[in-house]
Amino acid sequence: MSGAALMPAEAASLSRDSFWRSLQTLNATRVVVAAVLLVYLSFSSKGLRLAGEFIYGKTCLAYLILAVLAAVLTVHYRRRFLLQLLTQVAIDIVVISMLYVTGGGARSGLAILYLLPLAGAAILAPLLLALFFSALVTLFLLAESVLQALMNDGDPTVLQSALYGSAFFASVLVVNRLAARLIGQEELALRRGADLGVQQAINRLVIAAVGDGVLVLDRAGMVHSMNPAAQSMLGLAPPQTAFSLAAVEAMAPLTAAFDAWREQHAANAGDSLTPENPGAADDAVFITLTPGENVSQARRDLTVHLKLRFARSDSGDVRQAHTVIFMQDIGNIENQAHQLKLASMGRLTASLAHEVRNPLSAIGHAAALLDEDVTEPAQRRLLRIVGDNVERVNRLIGDILHLSRKAQIEAIALPSFFADLLTEFKETHGLAEHAIVLAWTADLNPQALVAHFDALHLRQIVVNLLTNAIRYASGEADSIRLQVVQNKGRRLELHVLDDGPGIVPTVRAHLFEPFYTTSSKGTGLGLYVARELCLNNAALLDYEYRNDALARPGSTATGRFVLRFSAPRPRRAPAAANTTSKGESQ
Repeated sequence: MSGAALMPAEAASLSRDSFWRSLQTLNATRVVVAAVLLVYLSFSSKGLRLAGEFIYGKTCLAYLILAVLAAVLTVHYRRRFLLQLLTQVAIDIVVISMLYVTGGGARSGLAILYLLPLAGAAILAPLLLALFFSALVTLFLLAESVLQALMNDGDPTVLQSALYGSAFFASVLVVNRLAARLIGQEELALRRGADLGVQQAINRLVIAAVGDGVLVLDRAGMVHSMNPAAQSMLGLAPPQTAFSLAAVEAMAPLTAAFDAWREQHAANAGDSLTPENPGAADDAVFITLTPGENVSQARRDLTVHLKLRFARSDSGDVRQAHTVIFMQDIGNIENQAHQLKLASMGRLTASLAHEVRNPLSAIGHAAALLDEDVTEPAQRRLLRIVGDNVERVNRLIGDILHLSRKAQIEAIALPSFFADLLTEFKETHGLAEHAIVLAWTADLNPQALVAHFDALHLRQIVVNLLTNAIRYASGEADSIRLQVVQNKGRRLELHVLDDGPGIVPTVRAHLFEPFYTTSSKGTGLGLYVARELCLNNAALLDYEYRNDALARPGSTATGRFVLRFSAPRPRRAPAAANTTSKGESQ
């Protein structure tokens, strides 16, 4: 069997290039041999004059031309491989035979040239064809020797020709077997390479789809790869080449955690990354990444809390070992658990709200009827308590049911919207004229302050925030501020600040949970409803501690509610401008 016969169907396309490259190498060798024969003719023609130097030179020149043409054809016409190979081998045998006869037969020593085409056939053609060409050459040599013996032209060379033929047969068999084994190994390597490529593609898909971040670093702290989850958590753009983690200033906590783990586990071989030990769970480290200038716009203004697990790859060479860092966003995990809890509570409270509203209305109506007939102050005080609590529960039910209303998003001109809302809010709560101040940064054009939001939802959110603020503010001028700013991601933000004591971190952790309140008169649903309404409008509401231009003098970090509106919509800018004009005219 030959290399061509050994090729299975699934590996034929993968091995085809190597066969063509081998044929090109054979053609290059043929060109060199033809050139050497011409050079040899130019410097020494001894022993060739009797047979005719002219015929010898023409034959070598024709052989060189045919070899060059075959080489060019092989490069530009990669079809009918076996036909091209057999044609070139046949030409070689014919030309070498002409040179052999012209040079004087066995005495010329040119029989050794037959090894070139026969070896090429043994490597690239089926064994049967290679043996066929060997038999033709052997028969030709024997026939030429017998003819020389019959013509009594010198010593008979039959034995020499027979030895040449035997050597040719042996060479073809050995070369063919070696070539078959090498081709088989190549096909196996190609198949395994293809399987490995498929496995790597699957691994990339799996790693890209997992929710945990995966970061791969070498001993020097160079990041070689990361999955999309890690890019999102760290706020880093996809790296084109390896980069140093220590060079990114915002990643300093992550770099410090990696250095500490590497020093602690440098000599510990038990935490290698294996299928039985995918990660050392007891090495979990918690870090916080603050905003920085080196991260992308998506995470530039956010603080991320991460849980890290380290594992060292088991490569067998300590110098080539890499460290894999598995990252989990604690905030996302907490939010998911929180949302599951809130979803179940929401379904329960919504059903209870519908059941309670009717008897609550009856209680309120009965209390109103009794109030008409009661004259005693003590009885009136009791009825007033009943009425106040009926109103409070009714307001609570209204907040719950209001969440089910689908958002009707529209373009809202914020200056005129807030101006009307603040005027009504101050009159309702009896606040001083300058108790609440509305402002925006100097770099913003008031005409461009347009947010896409449900007007009723935005009104309820701001009223809830202001109601919460007046409970703790001093009530003096500029005690409550509404500031419209634009963050680095070009998203508008509404900051609600007051001069009260602020919210401590322990309370802030439960601030947006339903029915959680620090006031005896509160329902515990105001902030929860406000955040849910923001989510319905593709916005975000949070309580943040910031130290910026809005912070009051003497404070290290000012706590404030931050409403981050949805991203701007350039295509709807004209419609927003028209809405703004309409809002201003009203």
